[in-house]
Amino acid sequence: MSIPTREMPGVKRHHDGAEKPQEQDAKTSPFMPMFESFRDELDEHHDRRERIIKASRDITAASKKIGISRVSLAIIKTNTSRVRSLKSTIPPKIASEVQTKASAMQEQFTLIAPDLTGINAWRYQRQISGGIQEYMEAISFQHYLVNQTLITLEEAARSLPETITLTGDDYILGIFDLVGELMRFAITTMATTGTLPGSKGAETTADDRDILIDLRSLRTSFQGLDTTSCGGTGLGKDVEKKMEVMKTCVEKVETAVYGMIVRGRERPKGWVPDLAEDRSGAVESY
Repeated sequence: MSIPTREMPGVKRHHDGAEKPQEQDAKTSPFMPMFESFRDELDEHHDRRERIIKASRDITAASKKIGISRVSLAIIKTNTSRVRSLKSTIPPKIASEVQTKASAMQEQFTLIAPDLTGINAWRYQRQISGGIQEYMEAISFQHYLVNQTLITLEEAARSLPETITLTGDDYILGIFDLVGELMRFAITTMATTGTLPGSKGAETTADDRDILIDLRSLRTSFQGLDTTSCGGTGLGKDVEKKMEVMKTCVEKVETAVYGMIVRGRERPKGWVPDLAEDRSGAVESY
């Protein structure tokens, strides 16, 4: 007695029992090209996104190094034992270091400029925003040291490649971060020279401004910002976090000036504050 055999699974047959040729079973679905294009588009999106994130991190790293170089202006002395003041030329050595890092940031922006054209400028705004804010902090600090004025949105935007959009949000948040750099510079200068950057001592006139006056002016302007329409996300959320840090930075400079001027009257002539203990901790903790 013969035992009937079962057909192997996966073998398709015609109605008369004959096997269908395999090549007929391998027809391409009309939807495959569409999904393959989706796949390619997603791969391109992820590659582009990773390039932008990496560039943003590299820009941030270069910006931090620029900040360190510029704060060191406070301890560079000339032949007359005076440090460089505000509204003066940056020493060549520091200028060279700063230019090297600035060129590195510009190179990163140039590399990702093609990835941020058209609608992609907004599609990847979140990924590049951090790098742009760090760049704003760096160039606004340099501009302030040389001119003792705040760089405008238009001036900052012109320093970027055309396809890199500097939004008002990134500009404002970058200026918030500038306050921290100004705080470090002010305290370091006072610790090494016993003078406040921009101050001319007894020769100061009503038109002269020291760095504390500028910091207080920034604080007043920031506190006047109305971000209630922004809700708990975006600019409103970031401003809320940075506002407290900004206030703390200005208060640290006020405290340092108090110790140098008011309490300094009780100290020997020639005494200058130092950054040991709490003062250095305040600078490094920001």
